[in-house]
Amino acid sequence: MSTQRKPLTFGVIQGLSMSGLVTGIWAHPDNTSGEFLTLDYWTKMGRKLEEGGIDFLFLADQFAYPLKNGTIAARAVEDAVAFPMGDPLVALSAIASATSRLGLVATMSTMTEPPAHIARRLSTLDSLSGGRIGWNIVTGVNQESTTRLFGTALRPHAERYAIADDFLELVLKLWEGSWEDDAVVYDKANRIYADPAKVHEIKHEGPYFRCEGALPVPPSPQRTPLLFQAGTSSAGRRFAAKYAEAVFIPGSHPEKAIADIAAIRTLAQEEFGRDADAIKFVCGALFITGDTAAEAVRRREQMAGYSTLESAKLEYAYHTGIELTDADMDKPIPGSRQATDSAKSLVEKYASGKGAKRQPQTIGEMLEHLRVHGTTGLGFVGTPEQIADEVEEFVDRTGVDGFLIEPFTTPGTYDDFVDRIMPVLRERGLAKTAYESSTLREHLFGAGRVTLPENHVGASFRPGPK
Repeated sequence: MSTQRKPLTFGVIQGLSMSGLVTGIWAHPDNTSGEFLTLDYWTKMGRKLEEGGIDFLFLADQFAYPLKNGTIAARAVEDAVAFPMGDPLVALSAIASATSRLGLVATMSTMTEPPAHIARRLSTLDSLSGGRIGWNIVTGVNQESTTRLFGTALRPHAERYAIADDFLELVLKLWEGSWEDDAVVYDKANRIYADPAKVHEIKHEGPYFRCEGALPVPPSPQRTPLLFQAGTSSAGRRFAAKYAEAVFIPGSHPEKAIADIAAIRTLAQEEFGRDADAIKFVCGALFITGDTAAEAVRRREQMAGYSTLESAKLEYAYHTGIELTDADMDKPIPGSRQATDSAKSLVEKYASGKGAKRQPQTIGEMLEHLRVHGTTGLGFVGTPEQIADEVEEFVDRTGVDGFLIEPFTTPGTYDDFVDRIMPVLRERGLAKTAYESSTLREHLFGAGRVTLPENHVGASFRPGPK
């Protein structure tokens, strides 16, 4: 296979929780995820990933948790199924202090916090980290547990994206339009910190948000943190085409991945005037290796053994809002019309037969597949050389720009990837040999691209002649 290619982007996904790719894996004797509320756990992980040249650590986040009969499921508490979970931005502050190159991505919702709050927090952290922050924009988990927790109402899918669009326009105005590049003077002799003529109050009056004022914090190295997004519905595709710089897509069905990439790229170019390479596409994937293929398969089977059918039911309810606790295991798989808007992709994955080589026909077969495989559909299991072969083949087939490494055991999954898989990927030209720059945007797009490009919608909010 050809070694003449552009190196891929590699990120790692982890929640501020005990959860792994399959439920119950926290109980594995080598898993340290029970330490998720200690600083040492996160700083060690950050340093390890940076030593391995990983582009970014992505902390997922949720306020939702599994319900049973309308209240928190006892088994979810017992087996740590999507519960408990801490605040990722707090952990990223600690990781930022322990690293100097690793990108740091936080999930924050446009449904649970005010725009100016998110704008200030992320801008501050981007400055403190030297320009290494990314924002994974989510439009709000629409499960009942979240709305109960916040005392809010369920919102239709289309309305959540309309809210997110208004939200993004406002935060981009704050980041890009409040301060000119040379506004900060820092002149002690004349007692001038900043030139007031170059600090501007922005005005925004949208369908959901109003704002008149300046962002209090001076601009960070990237000004706007790198914008990540996941969502491949028609509304999600359009949102990504307009705003996103990196999009997480499922890889379980390669033809679907190809279609998603093509559709979003076309929209970005034709409707929003962006460049063809303005967006990176990253697939979530499992990587399990061993000295032999048989050893890797054994490790995979051993890890899957920690998940139970009961936990799989809770995991499904957590992602979809559909409770299957008392369901007949021989009944057909429920269709997407019964799911909450936030999780139709998972329901449709099984209802359409895209979750396995042989389509699960019943609820029982679907839950067994979920128990063994978790919510991912893309897995690379084998020796490092075999994994590199499969990665190369998948990239050539789909055109993805990189992978988001999903955890089985922590830190074992990441140690194996950094120490055993990355060296082989580098030999193939599939991974960078070293960091070429310091900011997250440069990690993905090359040295010199620190801020949003001129043809991104955010650039139109910068002060000065248009």
